Amino acid sequence: MSLWWQQLLLVAAGGALGAVGRFWLGGLLLRHIGTGFPWGTLAVNLIGSFAAGYIAIWLEGRGPSALYWRAFLIVGVLGALTTYSALMLECLLFAKSGRGGLLLGYLAITLVAGLALVWLGARTAEAFRVS
Repeated sequence: MSLWWQQLLLVAAGGALGAVGRFWLGGLLLRHIGTGFPWGTLAVNLIGSFAAGYIAIWLEGRGPSALYWRAFLIVGVLGALTTYSALMLECLLFAKSGRGGLLLGYLAITLVAGLALVWLGARTAEAFRVS
């Protein structure tokens, strides 16, 4: 089996896990916090931001196996876990319901916290890296 097909299968398997994780966490937060704010989408995007930063650094210097881990973890799991399209849809729904202030707050939290967490994930991985 070629490298491309192996990576494709890893992306598919990771994507299935990421999608299940998003569905599970979204449902959990919906049941426990309520429907007034898209907590599930915010949570998966922030968790995914941290994980992306961490995994990107963790994979540095891992040699050829890094291609497989990247396909599975970053493209597959995190690609399906994080939800840019859901984020945009929720912003549209906030706008249509006249909640522009909440829309801007949600977008700002997602972008600023996501950037901070991708940076924090990378720094955390660097701190744990064994030379």
